[in-house]
Amino acid sequence: MSTTGTSTTLTVPFDDACAFVQTALNGPFRRTLAADFADAPTLGQALERLRDAMRHHAWRAAERRVDLGFVAPYDTQTRREGFHALHDWDGVRGVVNTDMIPVDVLTHLIDERGSQPADATVVAILLDYYFVYLLGLLALRAWDEGDADANLERLDGLLGAVQGEHGSGQRFVDDVETLILLATSHYEPNEAGYDTLLHRSRALTRSHQAKLSRVHAQSMGAHLRFGFEATYGRDTVLMRDDNVTDYPWVCYALAGIMREYLRIRDAGAADAARETIVEAMANALSCDAKAFVGDIPPTSLSTTAAERKVFVDGFQAFRGDLIEEFEPLRPIDRAYSPFSFFFNFAQNVLKGTVIDALLWGKANALSLNDLLTGVPPDDPKGPAKKTLATTLMGYARANPDTISGRLMPVIIYDPQAGRRAFGAMMRQIKS
Repeated sequence: MSTTGTSTTLTVPFDDACAFVQTALNGPFRRTLAADFADAPTLGQALERLRDAMRHHAWRAAERRVDLGFVAPYDTQTRREGFHALHDWDGVRGVVNTDMIPVDVLTHLIDERGSQPADATVVAILLDYYFVYLLGLLALRAWDEGDADANLERLDGLLGAVQGEHGSGQRFVDDVETLILLATSHYEPNEAGYDTLLHRSRALTRSHQAKLSRVHAQSMGAHLRFGFEATYGRDTVLMRDDNVTDYPWVCYALAGIMREYLRIRDAGAADAARETIVEAMANALSCDAKAFVGDIPPTSLSTTAAERKVFVDGFQAFRGDLIEEFEPLRPIDRAYSPFSFFFNFAQNVLKGTVIDALLWGKANALSLNDLLTGVPPDDPKGPAKKTLATTLMGYARANPDTISGRLMPVIIYDPQAGRRAFGAMMRQIKS
């Protein structure tokens, strides 16, 4: 089991912080909150009241009060380590936004739907979104006290409560490992936190590392494919030089995935778990396969030589089998494929999914993790995933960012670009 690896003393003990959140999540408290906030003439007025509670992290319903006073000191400590887990970066002004991400989304919704009648479902979705981000903040503090693995398992249970019977029905993420990804999926002016988190993650149990590896492989593949196409003008050298923090994480993810692949292979399994691992491996490689299987690794991988060796040794041993297993993953127009999905940051994908649900006033059953996989190929969720990915691209096109001097959407679903990236990856691993 992993230990803390830090000397941080939390002003509010980790167990107490989790207990405070659990108090808010258990039972009908959130439903009562949503109904109380929605008891307003307009949605805008209801959301203004909700926004005030979010900013103060204080909740009162039916003579019951829950104060989440741990948020500010936990956020301060996390910022010292380099992460703004709750807040997004404003690339235009070059500063961190004042409000946390769920509040930014809430304010956007006031602009879009504020004059409409109040809607308890909308309030409930935003309330759950807020708690998802609080759990992400807690996930980054899991190493500070006690056993990190046990702390993450406790947060997994709290995540289940957010998305359980007493919530809005909105699906956000599948596990605590994806919460860690979500909390760190921003531009950070100080990147030291990523190295610290990577060091800490290596001490987790196999199960947690396997899940962390899988979701980072899936997300980082899409993130760097976006960078290759949009930010770096298809210049691999420029991408490598500008992502000295991302490449070690991809290497860590590939090593973890290879360990899982070998474990599953030794067990003789040929099931959905193996298909998911193989797909995640290909997804990670699709951003720059030569960096991880080529003879000369980039300098950004100099600190991860041991993990690169784990991956390369396994890949070379079963190259033929893996190439054969990769081939059915090639994107086609009629089916959803994560290789056709490109984005700058994973948190923007979740944000877009939440905004879509809020605009329709209806919870979405698809999680961020659903959009990161196309396995199994006959998944009944496939058409809905393709529709949602295309919808998110539409929102991104309507609200483009300036990237390398050009206005560009930050989320793209493009099977043709997916086939191009997949084909390049296959050529590189065969050469």
